[in-house]
Amino acid sequence: MSEARPSRRERLGEITTYFLKLGALGFGGPVALVGQMERDLVAGRGWLDREQMREAVAVCQTMPGPLAIQVGIYLAYLRGGQAGAWLGGWAFILPNFVMVTALAAAYVAFGGLPWMTAVFYGVSPAVIALILHSTWRLARLGMEDRIQWMIAAAAFITTVVLQAEVAVIFLLAGALGAAWYRPPRGTGKALMIAAPTASVALPQAPSLPLLGKILAFFLKAGSLTFGSGLVIVPFLEQGVVRDSNWLDERQFLVAVAVGMVSPGPVVITATFVGFLVAGIWGAAAATVGIFLPSFLFVLIVAPLLVRHGGNPHVKGFVKGAYAAAIGTILGASVLLGRIAIGDWLTVAIVVLSLVALFRWKVSNPLLMAAAALVGLAAFPLLHPAWVFVR
Repeated sequence: MSEARPSRRERLGEITTYFLKLGALGFGGPVALVGQMERDLVAGRGWLDREQMREAVAVCQTMPGPLAIQVGIYLAYLRGGQAGAWLGGWAFILPNFVMVTALAAAYVAFGGLPWMTAVFYGVSPAVIALILHSTWRLARLGMEDRIQWMIAAAAFITTVVLQAEVAVIFLLAGALGAAWYRPPRGTGKALMIAAPTASVALPQAPSLPLLGKILAFFLKAGSLTFGSGLVIVPFLEQGVVRDSNWLDERQFLVAVAVGMVSPGPVVITATFVGFLVAGIWGAAAATVGIFLPSFLFVLIVAPLLVRHGGNPHVKGFVKGAYAAAIGTILGASVLLGRIAIGDWLTVAIVVLSLVALFRWKVSNPLLMAAAALVGLAAFPLLHPAWVFVR
């Protein structure tokens, strides 16, 4: 006798439980998280087949937004419909939100202490190495020809020299990709599907209260993270440091470090930023803002991309935007490196961290722990006057 099909309530319970666990224990970045979902849900639980999993990854790579969260929402939708998508997606986010909010509260409480400064003295250059290593992996995954590298170079130069609005870079790069990679004869209908996904944004209104500004900014940021959650780094650096002056450069580096070493997606950096700006309500507003577009893209745009994703215009737009992502991430690394790297030891930490990542494939949490220990040991020796004053 065949096994009874679980009821809708049972399926929703399974979705919620699974994604709560994945959100709490899912280290390793988007590629590792997607791989774990494939192992657990295809081979393990049989919620979907391999073809459905491949389609989920392909569709989510086509849209802006953090890949792992979007794949999770998509798979939860296949298992439990609209309700499953909302429950599974927020269950995936919740453990990370709690952890990062707790870390932000600790940072606010103890950030002025010498030991905390020493920790991030060591961690900050290691974050630069992590960003560079992740960019290398992303380049291997999606950079295919000379045109993409030319787009990446232009985005890199623009980010470093002009510090321009990242949204414009992505839109121009996507339009160039759509034009360059189009077939000799074809229509432009599918481009009209791709272009709105890159330009969904809510402008900041100076008359709104602070929470409204935070929510609007992160809604915009959540709509523009093409290629990887790391794309949010240059966008946030421009918005929260240079434009709004909500954080200084050192605080921003701390936020990026927390996002990279905590489980779940890198864009959880937004939660840390929101807390530093406006406490727990700021963290909540930033978290909703950064992730809400992912739900909307998966539940509204994904069905269109399933039908039209093979169109060369859509593929060209994505290739151009992906190349811009590589360039802007590298540009952000240069800008942030000026803050994180200031003496011979921080240079050594970057170099040794890169060696550890490329040769020994050290995990992010282990690398951050080692860099923190180096900072704790070395900072008092290299900066004794600062420690004494504090």
